[in-house]
Amino acid sequence: MRGVRQKVHRVGARALRHVEYSPLMPPHCCSKGHIGHVLDGSIEIEFRDGTERFGTGDALFIPNGPEHEHRARALTPTVTALFVEEA
Repeated sequence: MRGVRQKVHRVGARALRHVEYSPLMPPHCCSKGHIGHVLDGSIEIEFRDGTERFGTGDALFIPNGPEHEHRARALTPTVTALFVEEA
């Protein structure tokens, strides 16, 4: 996807993803859960029941499933985050 760079390291049944987002990333919908940490920058995530902003040092927890569908967009020139996911 344009505006997104990532490195993935797989360990057993888990994947560790280091992701860099830029404002060029188009707003996109995702129903996959995320557990992670914002390393730098800020990002806005729009859920069905409201919008939340996350910045440097914030933890992210978004459960799996279509009821948790969300849309993300970068608010700073770059946003870096680290996620742990089931591979």
